[in-house]
Amino acid sequence: MNNNGQEKITYEIKPPRGLIKIDFKEIWQYRDLLYILIWRNIKIRYKQTVVGVGWAIFQPLVTMAIFTVFFGRLAKIPSDGIPYPIFVYAGLLYWNYFSSALTTASDSLIEDESIIKKVYFPRIIVPISTAATPIIDFFFSMLVLFILMLVFHFTPNFWGILLIPVLILITFVAASGLGLFLASLNVKYRDVRYILGFFIQILFFVSPIIYPASIVPAKFKLIFYLNPMSGVITLARDTLLHHFSPNWLLLLISFGTSLIFIIGGTIYFRKTERFIADIL
Repeated sequence: MNNNGQEKITYEIKPPRGLIKIDFKEIWQYRDLLYILIWRNIKIRYKQTVVGVGWAIFQPLVTMAIFTVFFGRLAKIPSDGIPYPIFVYAGLLYWNYFSSALTTASDSLIEDESIIKKVYFPRIIVPISTAATPIIDFFFSMLVLFILMLVFHFTPNFWGILLIPVLILITFVAASGLGLFLASLNVKYRDVRYILGFFIQILFFVSPIIYPASIVPAKFKLIFYLNPMSGVITLARDTLLHHFSPNWLLLLISFGTSLIFIIGGTIYFRKTERFIADIL
């Protein structure tokens, strides 16, 4: 009881016990903070930029043009009967989201150091919010893909359109899982951000962005598809451009590996979360 005769309410903050236990109720209570962080990240992303959202369109278009010249025309890399510009753009679409989400999530705890040290909230919100932000770029870039399909006389397939939210969800889960792991690691070892650039370059070339998955030997296909981006990009092209029915096994493998990433990343994040503010 206080001096006014009112009962005092005391909140005791304890870290959840267990290997991967997450207090979803607590995260739901802080959902407004999640929305605020996402909106803040969007405003920061486009603040004081000359072209604003146009950068989300300009970057993949320029990259597509360069790849078309060097890999499509000069190197003669096959594209399974699809015009190379639209072939490579469909791959870049998901890859750009993945790499951007992974990069920003990995650096998010350091970027929000001042907030983390001042107030308590579930720290997992920070990497998740930054991984979600580039979805805005993705949808603007997707509009350009549909325009390119009209230019090259491709009619979008129903299955391809229907799978877009599923494929972006798989990409988000995979990027968030790796981002949680690297964000925790980056707090302790600040050179992770430099290693990450090299790691993303390797992932780029083991994902079927500039080449089709069909050229990968059959004996390496299972290993190849353990990279969830391989399945996401292949499914996007097959259903949207080739008008194939979804390969449900490939979809299951991609979703399964992305779940492994998010579970593994969350486990490591939970083990280090209580020390993050102290190390920062």
